[in-house]
Amino acid sequence: MPAVVLLTMLPFTWFGMVLAISFLETPLKFRAPGMTHALGVGIGRLVFKALNSVEAVLAGLVILAWLLAPAAISAATGTLLVLAIAALALQMLILRPAMARRTRALSLTALTHDGGTAVKAKVATSTHIAYITSEGLKVLALPVAGILIVLGVAG
Repeated sequence: MPAVVLLTMLPFTWFGMVLAISFLETPLKFRAPGMTHALGVGIGRLVFKALNSVEAVLAGLVILAWLLAPAAISAATGTLLVLAIAALALQMLILRPAMARRTRALSLTALTHDGGTAVKAKVATSTHIAYITSEGLKVLALPVAGILIVLGVAG
């Protein structure tokens, strides 16, 4: 029974975190008075590293609960959960490290820039777009998986 409770709450918790950070905090941060591009990118690097770490714990708990209560997960639900976990793995292993190398270089450039303002850089690289797309995949897959789990448990 505790595994089923975890399976009903974890996808929604994970979804809420991604939605709040990726689609609310991140865009708003760059609109704050006095926020430079370099500072915003530096904060983003820290926030997304922390978010991905918490997501990894949540994904691990989802897998553990799934192993303990496999009957609660239909094929469709399992596919959605696997997509969310795969998106997270892609972010942690490939996309975020690539973006971190680039943003670190931009931060160094901005720190040595003698004009007093941060160096503006092209933000929408293909890696960045892939990261946003993978966030979108999680935002779609997780609540639908959670709803399917709840409906399966209740039905």
